[in-house]
Amino acid sequence: MNAPADISPQEAQALEAFLAFWADAGVEAAYDDAPIDRTIQIAPPPPAPVTARPTPVATLAAAGVPDADEAAAEARRLAAACDDLEALKAAIAGFEGCPLKLMGARQAVFARGRPDAPLLLIGEGPGAEEDAQGLPFVGRAGRLLDLMLEAAGLKDQVLITNTVFWRPPGNRTPSPDEQRVCAPFVERTFALVRPRAVLLLGAAAARSVLKTDDGVMKLRGRWRDWRLPEGGPDGMIEAPVMTTLHPAFLLRQPQAKAAAWADVLEVAAKLDEG
Repeated sequence: MNAPADISPQEAQALEAFLAFWADAGVEAAYDDAPIDRTIQIAPPPPAPVTARPTPVATLAAAGVPDADEAAAEARRLAAACDDLEALKAAIAGFEGCPLKLMGARQAVFARGRPDAPLLLIGEGPGAEEDAQGLPFVGRAGRLLDLMLEAAGLKDQVLITNTVFWRPPGNRTPSPDEQRVCAPFVERTFALVRPRAVLLLGAAAARSVLKTDDGVMKLRGRWRDWRLPEGGPDGMIEAPVMTTLHPAFLLRQPQAKAAAWADVLEVAAKLDEG
């Protein structure tokens, strides 16, 4: 290197050694054109004023969405007035009490399948393709579900719905409050269809319907009962319920397909008994 003319040979050698040290350490360029004395303490700028952001509850209230208790009561009133699935579908589409409706969902996604199906399937919530088409389980997970049902001889024996009817943002799991608000519509579906058996797809559906905190691996493969104190000749509607793994989980963990397949076959055998 060429040393500046105004320094001594000794200073030039020291500078060259200093630069060689940093070059050996991997430093190849300087970030600034001029030196900066970093020993000078500069007072930090004052913090910017904090603007309070509205809470989700406040945002929803400002948009006219009632709290979960009020919304669930309104959903129960609307559901009770529905005498068939078409009326229930219309009531859900016009319902304003679920906060998911204001979180980017395109439309309500209710059900597909037979209105008088002997088997009712309940999943978690709509995804992107379901939101676009207005039908549940039409994406990759739905196609896998259809293949399993067809192989078990159940394809034309089912009605498929979810615990919530609007797509959660980012396909996240619906919250307990979101499920609770939609539960009266799910229960009314159960009452109108009167299935001989119910298959719950995944942990979120099981927690909502069975009112349990147990994990899906503890619940799957075991029969439980779902009873509603309304609608039947004896004042009660009931059916045996099986929980299995969600098809979306099976796409991520193919080794779990055998367990889910065993659950589907158990449900098919239960229907054959009837």
